[in-house]
Amino acid sequence: MRTSLWPVALRLLPPTAGPKERGTRGAATAPPGGPDQPATLAVPPKLSGLIFHSGWREQILLVLLSVAVFLVNILPLELQRRIVNDATDGADWRSIAWLAAFYALLALILGLLKLGMNIYRGRTSESAVRWLRAAILGDIGHFRHGARRPLPPGVEVSLVLSEAEPIGSFVGVSISEPLLQGGILLSVFGYLTYLNPLMAIVAVAVFSPQIIFVPLMQNAINRRVGQRIATLRTLSIEIIDAPVDARQAERLYDREIGAVFALNMGIFKLKYSMNFAMNLFHHLGVAAVLGVGGYFVSRGETEIGTVVAFISGLAQVNAPWGDLVNWYRELRVTQTKNGLITQVLATLAPPRPAAPIPD
Repeated sequence: MRTSLWPVALRLLPPTAGPKERGTRGAATAPPGGPDQPATLAVPPKLSGLIFHSGWREQILLVLLSVAVFLVNILPLELQRRIVNDATDGADWRSIAWLAAFYALLALILGLLKLGMNIYRGRTSESAVRWLRAAILGDIGHFRHGARRPLPPGVEVSLVLSEAEPIGSFVGVSISEPLLQGGILLSVFGYLTYLNPLMAIVAVAVFSPQIIFVPLMQNAINRRVGQRIATLRTLSIEIIDAPVDARQAERLYDREIGAVFALNMGIFKLKYSMNFAMNLFHHLGVAAVLGVGGYFVSRGETEIGTVVAFISGLAQVNAPWGDLVNWYRELRVTQTKNGLITQVLATLAPPRPAAPIPD
């Protein structure tokens, strides 16, 4: 069963050579790099190529679902504002009940849209993982009977099993996630600006420092992720090709495992420090809105429902902003991991002939 699934997955891969390179039907033509090397690599050199080849039709549907979610997401804020204002102004209870029922209906619709989008994201990601694993195995010549294995077994296992998983999993959120979270941010801040421009400016000013420190901290995380993957590859080779001397093997394993531990701790410290700073700026924004909004309410220049809508809006902004930062973090890490895989596979591709020098 294990080997019978891969030919099906391999049929999803793009052709490795054009009609002219394949020769006539029935003729066996060797690739230019020899029988042990593929003519061209099926794994795209860039992450964008992987996203396109593993399912661009799925990405279109995810984009449409994302647009629907962030358009529906803005309506509950207006309903909250109207319910609070009607209640404080002594409006008829029937109108408040209808608004509350409409709010519950919108919550149901929004939940169903998110449920469908998340399930389809998972399907898209798993399809990309299957595609990428089959492509890696095809590029390293795993299916060629009697061919020389060009990579150490430890590296091959690491590429196919552990390193392909997070890269393919990112495909499902690669386009829909920034569109969804960015759409929510823009729509919510646009609505808040419509309600009270000054309070919206205060909220944006409190959030703006994150645009500076988030990329800096993420770059530091990326460097440690790359070092961690390289160290794990080395450890895989050392475990498979274990030295004869047990003491020498123990020293090697302790050194590599200790290095992985130190790199992981560095990643944890940077990641959770970033989360701490983001949560702190969110609460500072809430405090600023409460102060400015309370001042306007005391002077009769705004309504209580507007302040409630701002607080709820900032709560809605905090989650999408955090998700957008997580997506950016995952994007950079995935780019690093994908680059490490393509670097290994690039050594298997035959060198291209140099272009002739014109006379």
